Amino acid sequence: MTNQTTADYQIGHRKRLRERFLKAGLDGFHDYEIVELLLTIGTPRKDVRPMAREAIDKFKTLSGVLNASVEELTQIKGIGNVSIFGIRLVKAVAERYTQETIVNERSLVNSPESLRQYLQHTLGHRNRECFAAILLDAKNKVIQTEIIFEGSLTSTCVYTREVIAAILKHNAVAVMFAHNHPSGDPTPSQEDIDLTRNLVQACQVIDVIVHEHMILGNNTYYSFAEEGILK
Repeated sequence: MTNQTTADYQIGHRKRLRERFLKAGLDGFHDYEIVELLLTIGTPRKDVRPMAREAIDKFKTLSGVLNASVEELTQIKGIGNVSIFGIRLVKAVAERYTQETIVNERSLVNSPESLRQYLQHTLGHRNRECFAAILLDAKNKVIQTEIIFEGSLTSTCVYTREVIAAILKHNAVAVMFAHNHPSGDPTPSQEDIDLTRNLVQACQVIDVIVHEHMILGNNTYYSFAEEGILK
């Protein structure tokens, strides 16, 4: 093929992919074809098929590609910050849409499974331990979700005064706490239990209700509320 013929083929190939998507969504698409579509958003002319296939070979699944870090993605030949734009953008939009849908349609306070799904999009993909506060108004609607601390792979240092400061900043009347265990095992440590009790006591002083502290593992969770430890 001449350079012009190759360029024309690439343009036609992208057009066919986009037409397939517009006609039937992602039905019938292989994971590498979806990654290819995402890469074309930030790379309008370059042939991205080899990069898409290598990304799937390296990260195994579409989810693996979406959850890969920028550093990991740029290890693939031909993928740079511009190419990654489509992947990061679509992932962020999907997470925002899912979070807002869950928050608007369900009560996080009364449904541990809905809370787990919400947190999965907030904390589930992180490989460092993070502590978050979901701040609620008087009707238990979410005002803001703040990741207050991010720690090492095994622990994080949570200061009660900074948690309380975040609650007061948003005038929250109730709160739910959450953190992830990158190991995948949500079983609380003694430090987790002591932290929870300290936070509950501190919130009682400022008349803020603690509805939950949830530890997120691999598609599972530990609920301090369900275990009665918040009382």
